[in-house]
Amino acid sequence: MALRCSTRTGLMLAPLLRDAAAFKPCVTMARRTARSLSMSASSGGPPKRPPEVQNPLPSLMHQSVLTTIGKTPLVKLQKMSPADIDIFVKCEAFNPMGSVKDRLAQGVIEWAEHHGEIKPGQTVVEASSGNTGIGLAMVCAVKGYPFVCVMAESFSIERRKLMRFLGAKVVLTNPAHKGSGMVIKAQELAEKHGWFLPRQFENEANAWIHSETTGPEIVEAMGGKQLDYFVSAYGTGGTLKGVATHLRDKSPNTKICVVEPDNAPLLYSEVKTSYDADGRFLEPHPLWRPHLLQGWATDFIPKLLNDATEKGLVDQVMHAAGSDAMARARDLAQKEGILTGTSGGGCMAAALQIAKTAPKGSTMVVMLADTGERYLSTPLFQDIPADMTEEEKELAASTPSTPPPPPA
Repeated sequence: MALRCSTRTGLMLAPLLRDAAAFKPCVTMARRTARSLSMSASSGGPPKRPPEVQNPLPSLMHQSVLTTIGKTPLVKLQKMSPADIDIFVKCEAFNPMGSVKDRLAQGVIEWAEHHGEIKPGQTVVEASSGNTGIGLAMVCAVKGYPFVCVMAESFSIERRKLMRFLGAKVVLTNPAHKGSGMVIKAQELAEKHGWFLPRQFENEANAWIHSETTGPEIVEAMGGKQLDYFVSAYGTGGTLKGVATHLRDKSPNTKICVVEPDNAPLLYSEVKTSYDADGRFLEPHPLWRPHLLQGWATDFIPKLLNDATEKGLVDQVMHAAGSDAMARARDLAQKEGILTGTSGGGCMAAALQIAKTAPKGSTMVVMLADTGERYLSTPLFQDIPADMTEEEKELAASTPSTPPPPPA
């Protein structure tokens, strides 16, 4: 049956109907939508939205923002996936503070409360590149704990502003002291003032919350479909260890692929980090170099990450260049409408490399850790102008810019 719709509707749907062989899901959805729009257009009423373009989730009432953490969507890529490969992205930007670290923040505080490790009203202090700090600022605001974040001055300005907006204090450290210097400063402050230090890099609660939430969410969302690859970067190693632990149990054939910066190959080097009895690192890693992937690979191998590798939870180590991460983040935005940062872009770059040699019909899940809005002041957005481009000026000049009528 020929597709019939109004001229205006046809123009609206034309981009979706191109290249039907490559984008059959889009075409099917477009045809159904076209029928609905055509029928409503002929009747002169508003369009009837078909179920396949509506969010299936119920609208819920929450007693606290904390119960909105997790249950983030798994979204199938329509344009960036190679033929015969299904790539799904786990969009952690849908958490209330826009990153996967909201889970960590909730987990470490709940764990500390359950085990009596934190007192009512006690100040929480943690070293963070920003996302963990923002998550902890939210959780602490809800639960009534003052929060202090220790962060190197080199991380994006919007991160420190968001934390301060949430009522937190931000102590900046010398970027030359790297991530290890941030951790040392947080330990100093905790010992000096009697504050609670979550120790995100070695705290088992970090991995536990992902084995309780993120991992089961992925398995549930797959709905019994075979998952061949799971692709994730590492910061603390909590997401990797927690999700991989769950997948080893519920999806044992899934290959766990971890991504690190190409110029800071800490895992690939097989040079170990030494720890004290509490799991804290004793010295920085000799092969660490500054990189563009904020939140990835600090200058030591965290204890949680070391545990994951020692337990055989990592099947393949991949590498991503900062330039490739930024390019893939932009591709996700402009081709898929998904806004993520360099972390998600780096994971996506690695996933596309895996897809080149993956068997036909393979399925993978790629972690997108946060939102691109967290990177506005970073190199990710350095080519995005604030003022009108020449092309935009030409568009503006193409009509007379008639002023509105004066008030009566």
